[in-house]
Amino acid sequence: MSGSATLPLKLRTVLEAAEMRIQATGGIPHDEFWRQGGFTQMHVLNINIGSARIIGNAKASPKTGIYKLPVAGPVHVTAGGLPGDAICSVKHHGGPDQAVYVYGGADYAWWAAVLGQALAPGTFGENLTISDLESAGLAIGDRLHVGAVILEVTAPRIPCGTFAQRMGDPGFVERFRAAERPGFYCRVVREGVIQAGQPVTLEPYAGKPVTIIEVFRDYYEPELTPAAIRRFLAAPLAIRTHKKKKEQQLHGGKHG
Repeated sequence: MSGSATLPLKLRTVLEAAEMRIQATGGIPHDEFWRQGGFTQMHVLNINIGSARIIGNAKASPKTGIYKLPVAGPVHVTAGGLPGDAICSVKHHGGPDQAVYVYGGADYAWWAAVLGQALAPGTFGENLTISDLESAGLAIGDRLHVGAVILEVTAPRIPCGTFAQRMGDPGFVERFRAAERPGFYCRVVREGVIQAGQPVTLEPYAGKPVTIIEVFRDYYEPELTPAAIRRFLAAPLAIRTHKKKKEQQLHGGKHG
């Protein structure tokens, strides 16, 4: 894996394991993966909302909404996210392209095994916890249908210092990067009401797929050739966090 040799041995081992997991499909094309039944049994495990909470030693906002708890009953999903869910650092979180953060049950199970403990719903600050989902293989532009609601995948989650504090581990940002199970943000294509237990179906992106794990890796080790940048820009990326950055790379002459 590109750049993995610069990481500590323990993290390099995790990276290599993640690479093997991603390649385990035998190179099945993204859209063919869905047609062969990938992620067909998913449902909403939890809907999680967080109130603003003071967090110590924060570099940006002294408050955070990362501490989320499951809520019971129907929840209305709007273009701005989930009503009542605190967005404290608006420079980096929230907005139409990052209205809902999703994390998968399969990724939760992996972390529980690695950390040696059960993890409560909302631990990763996600709004929706979805069963049987591994985030790495989804593509920008894939759509999740939950009842009448349609969510469109826009970007992976990039870990920050607030996340490390929430996890009680100063090294968790690097650990999360190495694990390559980032979860993903979504824009709300169609608003509506959802609740825990509802089935979730995936509609593959019709264009050339750019996967969540590709965008996640690119954040740290960007692809700077014009062709690679244009491939990323052809996908419906989150504008603030990824699209603007790729546009700057394309027009800034940083072609490596």
